[in-house]
Amino acid sequence: MQSQNQNQNRNRNQTQTQSQNRNPNPNSHPPEDFTLKETSPNLGGGRVSGGDRVSTTFDLVEQMDYLYVKVVKAKELPTCDPFVEVKLGNYKGVTKNFENMSNPEWNQVFAFLKDRIQSNSVEIIVKDKDMGGDDYIGKVVFELSDVPKRVPPDSPLAPQWYILENRSGNNIRGELMVAVWLGTQADEAFPDAWHLDAAGVSGDGVANIRSKVYLSPKLWYLRVNIIQAQDLQPSDRTRLPEVFFKAGLGNMFLKTRISQSKNVNPMWNEDLMFVVAEPFEEQLVLSVEDRVGPNKEEILGKCRIPLKNVRKRQGCEDVDCRWYNLEKHVVVVGECGEQRQEVKVVGRIHMRISLDGGYHVLDELTQYSSDLRATAKQMGNASIGVLELGILSAQGLSAMKTKEGRGTTDAYCVAKYGQKWIRTRTVIDSSNPKWNEQYTWEVFDPCTVVTIVVLDNCHLEGVDKNGGAKDARIGKVRIRLSALETNRVYTHSYPLIVLNPSGVKKMGEIQLAVRFTYSSFLNMLQSYSRPLLPKMHYLRPLSIFQQDGLRIHATQIISMRMSRAEPPLRKEVVEYVLDVGSHMWSMRRSKVNVCRMTETLTGLGKICSLFDEICTWKSPFKTISVHIWLLIIVLHPRLFFTTIFLSLLAVGLLNYRKRPRHPPHMDARFSQADTASSDELDEEFDTFPSSKQGEVVKARYDRLRCISERMQTVLGDLASQGERFQSLMSWRDPRATALFMMFCLVAAVLLLFTKIQVLCILMGFYVLRPPRFRNNLPSLPFNFFRRLPTKADGLL
Repeated sequence: MQSQNQNQNRNRNQTQTQSQNRNPNPNSHPPEDFTLKETSPNLGGGRVSGGDRVSTTFDLVEQMDYLYVKVVKAKELPTCDPFVEVKLGNYKGVTKNFENMSNPEWNQVFAFLKDRIQSNSVEIIVKDKDMGGDDYIGKVVFELSDVPKRVPPDSPLAPQWYILENRSGNNIRGELMVAVWLGTQADEAFPDAWHLDAAGVSGDGVANIRSKVYLSPKLWYLRVNIIQAQDLQPSDRTRLPEVFFKAGLGNMFLKTRISQSKNVNPMWNEDLMFVVAEPFEEQLVLSVEDRVGPNKEEILGKCRIPLKNVRKRQGCEDVDCRWYNLEKHVVVVGECGEQRQEVKVVGRIHMRISLDGGYHVLDELTQYSSDLRATAKQMGNASIGVLELGILSAQGLSAMKTKEGRGTTDAYCVAKYGQKWIRTRTVIDSSNPKWNEQYTWEVFDPCTVVTIVVLDNCHLEGVDKNGGAKDARIGKVRIRLSALETNRVYTHSYPLIVLNPSGVKKMGEIQLAVRFTYSSFLNMLQSYSRPLLPKMHYLRPLSIFQQDGLRIHATQIISMRMSRAEPPLRKEVVEYVLDVGSHMWSMRRSKVNVCRMTETLTGLGKICSLFDEICTWKSPFKTISVHIWLLIIVLHPRLFFTTIFLSLLAVGLLNYRKRPRHPPHMDARFSQADTASSDELDEEFDTFPSSKQGEVVKARYDRLRCISERMQTVLGDLASQGERFQSLMSWRDPRATALFMMFCLVAAVLLLFTKIQVLCILMGFYVLRPPRFRNNLPSLPFNFFRRLPTKADGLL
């Protein structure tokens, strides 16, 4: 089986090479290896063998041993500016210092990777921060051979007081509370520990390199149903008002159409949809405006509604209508001539406002979605299983920036599934980083996708010291859960691919371990019978334009909330994970979709070829077998569907041996990223509206017109075929319709006095007649159908 797959891959590569030779691309890069590779890491410290499951906390990553040093506090020190220096051979870590304090508390943990330790002891030195040089106060020394080993779920090691020693080894006044132990990355102290590779990071940058777990805000759809307004007071009563309704929430504004009622009591009955997030901190600002001229509107009144007062609903239940007063600030002249502003009621508006929890707020593309549950958790289904992801390491990462005259990469990973986002720690200055971090998610639907991205950290100096730099993209991996076998550990090295205007580039590889387990086999099977989206998407569906606009609004809200976390998950990271901008026009994607459609129709083409081979007697054995099958089906019609389903069963069983052995991955060659021309890539990465010169835009517009011309022709042909069917009974061609009527009469009489089995046999034998009784001319029904009229005659 392995040799067969290798032959198929070899043939596919040869075909792709030939196509590239036929269509050379002067800007293409040398061929790169974009394939998925199966690996055999030492998972769980050697406790995992093959695909066996081991019930340990960190059994999907390679075990990494660390020396942990926890510096808690000190007492009875001389009054000074104390800090602690942890020294291990050539490596050292430093705590923060306190000014003028004799009993400081640090509560800091240091983690030293055991593979890099080149000393037999660790020194914990207390020093006094001095402008002229740090003064030595005392130290505590631990021999590594005496350090205990701790493995969770053991309780944390209790820190103890140790008397400080001077340089001569004599006890001095002052004590230090510390704890020293050997552990792994499964230790609770690991996420917040200071790591050896972060020695060059200090201040605000330390928070930006630690691993964290984030939760997306809970999103709701806000529906505003505007019914009518009454008693409006336009400033110019001599003209008919052109009134429309405008709603604003944050930086998003929506308008209704201009009311057809040209009076002071306009009516609309329109729905405006927004995305809002808990906690509801904003107000819904509503206004009624009158268009008094081109690009000129007059505000007739405003209304503000706090979102916390809006009713939540889970389904299609009715929401009570309410009248809201419209207010306007007007200038009033007092009795003494002074002017002051007052709020005046200038009308009222009739609306229904609700928070619809029966929808799933789409923040991802449906085909890449990681969560399909409704906002209201009461409408959700129970968990069907658990997804476990081990982010092991990366190999051969490209240099993303220059530091001290050499290329460097500070890589970290972000993974998203459902509302839970995870961020690994940043490994400083390494092209082969090792994370070995494991995370777990609850699974509510197997037909979902987990997304993992790798980025370069450009904020090691703090939030506001990077000059506006953005974390650079290194690559992305998507894994569909329904393509995974249950209880099997998948260990693969995925290519990290980035598409730039200059072309596609492999940035390295990331090694992952994935396992999907289900808690109930029946619940998992039942999930395949449920609707993909919550029922509100089908009872009160949203239009395509509404879905696109709401998705953009949802991603903006998530980006804003994530950027306020500590450490922040920045906007460029969230947009990369959520595929913001993937809906934009791309010639490359259009070609891929055409190839997908062609490949999908290949099976139908094979069936047609097989049918033609049977009809032309190219294989007498197949043709005679079909004759026998036809006689059996006609004489025993109950076997018709039984035969079809048994045939499908046989095909499925035969394809089981050729089933995919590896999870799907992002394929550069399938995406035609390696064969796209430079002009196509430049167009794909162009802004909207375009920022290119007029000649470039004109050339692309002409090319798009050529493509549209072909689509127009295909759509016209499809419309003509449908119109020909309609013209059979429409009497647009009286003679053709009369002939069809006569045929219907003869067929009805013939079917009345002839057994259907006899007609089926005669028709089958006619279709399967030998070649000597055939000719190459079109058949009579086909000729008749092609002569029927269409509405194309009326086109200008």
